[in-house]
Amino acid sequence: MKLLPASRPLLLALVPALLLAGCANLAPNYEVPSVDTPASFKEGNGVWVQAAPADTLERGPWWELFDDPLLNALAAQVDVTNQNVAAAIAAYEEARALTREQRAAMFPQVTLDGSANRTGAENRSTTRSYRVNLGASWEPDVFGRLRLTVDRARYGEQVAEADLAAARLAARGELASNYFTVRQADLFYALQKDVVAGYQRSVQITRNRYDAGVVARTDVLQAESQLANAQADLLSLERTRQTSEHAVAVLVGRAPADFSIPVDLKWTVSIPRLPAEVPSTLLQRRPDIAAAERQVAQANAAIGVARAGYFPSFGLTGSISSVGTTIGDLFKASNLVWALGLTATQMVFDAGATTARVDQSRAALGQAAAHYRQTALTAFQNVEDQLIALRVLEEQQVLRAEASRAADLVERQILNRYEAGQVNYTEVITAQQNAATARRALVQAQVDRQVTIVALIQALGGGWGGLGTTQAVR
Repeated sequence: MKLLPASRPLLLALVPALLLAGCANLAPNYEVPSVDTPASFKEGNGVWVQAAPADTLERGPWWELFDDPLLNALAAQVDVTNQNVAAAIAAYEEARALTREQRAAMFPQVTLDGSANRTGAENRSTTRSYRVNLGASWEPDVFGRLRLTVDRARYGEQVAEADLAAARLAARGELASNYFTVRQADLFYALQKDVVAGYQRSVQITRNRYDAGVVARTDVLQAESQLANAQADLLSLERTRQTSEHAVAVLVGRAPADFSIPVDLKWTVSIPRLPAEVPSTLLQRRPDIAAAERQVAQANAAIGVARAGYFPSFGLTGSISSVGTTIGDLFKASNLVWALGLTATQMVFDAGATTARVDQSRAALGQAAAHYRQTALTAFQNVEDQLIALRVLEEQQVLRAEASRAADLVERQILNRYEAGQVNYTEVITAQQNAATARRALVQAQVDRQVTIVALIQALGGGWGGLGTTQAVR
């Protein structure tokens, strides 16, 4: 249908008015929710700053702080083969595609269609008709609803990006922890094998003495019981190693049956040194804080989208059509028909549904803000927990080292006395067991420090770059 000449000036006047109205913003002014932060670290020298997500900052290969080539190689595979990371990458790409889809709604939609018909009847000649139509429609973003919808999708995209960073950080942290457990099991296994060898010798000596009538049968049974328990402990260590190795395999996207970590009894525990002050600005890089803040922004934009339901929506349509009995007729100017129209829709009564949607959006904003504050406070707690754990573990390691040196000295002295015939072999076994237990406790303290360093790195959202140096503990 043709637009009446009298309506053309009105329509032309409405177009710039609609474009200017598109500058309206129905969403509240966005502010990052305030978080009650302490003045300084309770367990450190760093200074807190207002949490402001900056998860896109370069974290650096923090796993290299542990100076382990195999760990470096495994960590490098996470981005390529870890399936949780792959899922997070796909979710991020999906969010980006959704943003592009929402942005496309702000532009005119153009369609082209055509038809060809042939009609006829008995005693009547056959007729043909052809039609082609080029149509366009556009919804002006009068009250900013479309723009806010795009903003909401873009914030969702940023949430997915933060979730991807969190997936990478979590996968590498879990990988490092399980890898250290494998190495710890190797060292424990070697120590326990020495204990088993000592008990085997004790059983043989006790049997010889029983055969000679020197000791009772109960001494033999006791020696055999100690040996069996020590051998059972070896099996427990084997299980711990294998399950941790299986976990590493899955984290690098491999089937456990096709993956193995070679035993390395020369492996040494390397403890990265903390910088003199752990900069609290690193806390800004925590992906979960970034995701929580962007969810608040997303909820804020959703309020504007909901409030747009109070206002009318407009649409502009236009088309050019041509109809003819031959294909050639379609290109004749006399057969062209054009149309231009304006539509407006206003909700008159919805029983309060729009108001309910606005209230829902406001409540969702409050929920997102509370979640953000809780996430930030939990992050502060995580850092404090790991700092106190590192301080205690460092002091414990010093004491464990002293205990191990003392136990080693006792073991040597008992061995010397046994070789001089001053004590029986049972005392040797006891001294060896005590020394092995002390060595295991020392290794445990060292590996616990490594695992806690990994946890601190995760709590800070990444490493501390060149501020850290590595200390080898032997």
